[in-house]
Amino acid sequence: MIELKNVTKIYNSTYIMAIDNISLEIDDGEFVFLIGPSGAGKSTLIKLILHEEEISGGKMKVNGYDLGRLKRRQIPYLRRSVGIVFQDFRLLPDKTVFENIAFAMQIVGADRRKIERIVPQVLKLTGLTGKEKMKPHQLSGGEQQRAALARALANKPPVLIADEPTGNLDPDTAWEIMRLLEEVNKLGTTVIVATHAKDIVNRMNKRVIALKDGVIVRDEKEGQYDHV
Repeated sequence: MIELKNVTKIYNSTYIMAIDNISLEIDDGEFVFLIGPSGAGKSTLIKLILHEEEISGGKMKVNGYDLGRLKRRQIPYLRRSVGIVFQDFRLLPDKTVFENIAFAMQIVGADRRKIERIVPQVLKLTGLTGKEKMKPHQLSGGEQQRAALARALANKPPVLIADEPTGNLDPDTAWEIMRLLEEVNKLGTTVIVATHAKDIVNRMNKRVIALKDGVIVRDEKEGQYDHV
């Protein structure tokens, strides 16, 4: 579960209030769209969940970790529990698909036997079986995003965040990625998608949390994009 109570984030260098006293709960197994104009606070909220930024006020818990009391040694464990996929894929260009996924597992101490068992599983889940020896530049944009998703899923995080996952993809490929995220969600993973893709939000009828100027202006089950 992700829980925020009266959370505020102020960037001290600029005195900008990026998150303004918001309260929010996302339950295990939910699929949530996070929407809003540029500068609404979506990226800041993601950074707070990953503890890349610290809250300025309020209380926040992610997967059982109290972020206001998080010790430095706990941060890697928190981040292992949250997978992240970006718009620009961020694959390691000199490594194969298999090696990119394996690298994410090696970082958290997985042994060779576990890597050799898990990597083929996530390749199959993401439709990349047979592509494991390819380098990122040999893949299409959709395949690169699938590889990034496979890497994010390799350590079986209970929460997966996709930050504009379809931003660099054509419409058909974008839908393939969204259907894959939906399948991942059906397997029990909490999925949070930050997006500007109005058509996708409107057609999928998931929970929609809309931010504007650091404030939640709308939180609807089976919501639509609309203008916020």
